Amino acid sequence: MFRKMPGDEPHRIVSTTPDTAVVFKPAVVQTPAIITLVIFAARFVMGLFRFAWRHPVVPAVVAVPVTLHVLYGWRVALLLVTPVLVGLVAWGFVDRPTFAHWVGWRLLAFARWFWIYRRHWQPVMTVSGLARHIRGREYLPRLVKVTSDAWADRITVKMLDGQAVKDWADRTDNLSHGFGARTCRVSIVSAGRLVLTFPRRDPLETLIPALPIPDTPGVGPIEIGKQEDGTPWLLRLLGTHVLVAGATGAGKGSIIWSAIRGLLPAVRAGLVEVWALDPKLMELSFGRDLFGARYAADPGDCADLLDEVVSVMQKRAARFAGLQRSHTPTLDDPFVLVVVDEVAFLTAYQHDRQLRQRISAALATLTTQGRAVGVGVLAALQDPRKEVMNIRNLFPDKIALRLDESEQVDMVLGDGARDRGALADQISPLPALGAGVGYVRLETTPDPVRVRAAYVSDADIRAMVADCEEAR
Repeated sequence: MFRKMPGDEPHRIVSTTPDTAVVFKPAVVQTPAIITLVIFAARFVMGLFRFAWRHPVVPAVVAVPVTLHVLYGWRVALLLVTPVLVGLVAWGFVDRPTFAHWVGWRLLAFARWFWIYRRHWQPVMTVSGLARHIRGREYLPRLVKVTSDAWADRITVKMLDGQAVKDWADRTDNLSHGFGARTCRVSIVSAGRLVLTFPRRDPLETLIPALPIPDTPGVGPIEIGKQEDGTPWLLRLLGTHVLVAGATGAGKGSIIWSAIRGLLPAVRAGLVEVWALDPKLMELSFGRDLFGARYAADPGDCADLLDEVVSVMQKRAARFAGLQRSHTPTLDDPFVLVVVDEVAFLTAYQHDRQLRQRISAALATLTTQGRAVGVGVLAALQDPRKEVMNIRNLFPDKIALRLDESEQVDMVLGDGARDRGALADQISPLPALGAGVGYVRLETTPDPVRVRAAYVSDADIRAMVADCEEAR
């Protein structure tokens, strides 16, 4: 029935019926038991060293009392360990931040690693499709380490050979629900390694009141709110252009006015000029007295104001040519910030074609040539489609507030931003929960950061303008 084969091959053929395909049994090599035991012992020792390196507090808590008990008895062990425990408790009450940094978060990371991530790692990887089965053997991505802080757990993962970051970014929902978290963020650490961030709480769930106006003038990064990890959100305006996109009521005004409040001391000192374009007559009109002659609402006046800014920029460029490539604000050459509340009213919805072309050309000129000479643009719009805002790629820094569609997230923040965790289309429409909440993608990093701007009320704006009038 079978063709005769040379050598020792025929005894490897296994077939039960004539229709069954020929299968060859691989040769079985008997491994001596001593080699198997040595391999298991080596793996065990390496695992202990790796565990002690990644979780040093836990082995110390267990090893020290046990060693003292074995060497000196339980009385001596209790006598020596009790003062240490009392000291740790006192340390936690007296200096909670340092205790949490050196002890608390390490113990929490171990508990989360042991009870959640390590225990559910294999089923989550398998069900989400990140594990692979090849020739009857299961290959799992390796859980390298877990670190925790007051905001989130961060898991360092070694991917399988041949996997891409997109394979993980496409499965953030599987990972977040599999490990009991609200969301999951994916970021690259190095080749073959990435970090999964699982937030445990949300510091942005409550409204942030208006931040106090700084005491000293400055044009550096301005604090306008809070980041998801609880740290201040610092927005850079000098040396860049910022585009803010969000639906009606998403909180664009909070970002604009928080930025103006942060620059107010520098405006008083003459180091900053704010030029305001307010085609809707609803947002920036509160600060007409603050902007003075640099305020425009009529489309024709907006075009003239933009042409004037372009003239200022070009004159500076002619003076700075061959002398400097970056700008430091001075009284003679202050930083000029052009604020446009609803840029689509000027670039897309303007019925006068000639006027629309003038405005678009001026904005394109400012965003391509203004950074080096101290001219920045802070523009806000509701609809981020290309036909509405065809120069959105000229803004290095972008902020996506609540958006209506998931596709709009990538339109604002760039391709793949939503896969990496920028869920701007899922922000709550309730003002108390979602106003001012958004995602920032900076020129220096592709990873979006979740933030919330402080809420600046009408009363806060009026008080600010009144203070400026008194200072004058």
